[in-house]
Amino acid sequence: MSIRIWVTAKPQSKRQELKRISDGEYVVSVHAPAREGKANRAVMEILAEHFSVPRLSIKIIRGESSKRKLVEIG
Repeated sequence: MSIRIWVTAKPQSKRQELKRISDGEYVVSVHAPAREGKANRAVMEILAEHFSVPRLSIKIIRGESSKRKLVEIG
């Protein structure tokens, strides 16, 4: 079973953290810059750790090049 959530990415943040805004909506702050997919990889790593799943089971469905992303976990 997979779930879909909306994630707002905040690249180049001082802290790396995940905040739950509501059911199915999160804000993820990462140190990585929004270049060459570095921030996306960091976001996926934080989500994988939070949801206790392998990083490869997380996919960005929509918004790969924007701050707001639809992510599928599972």
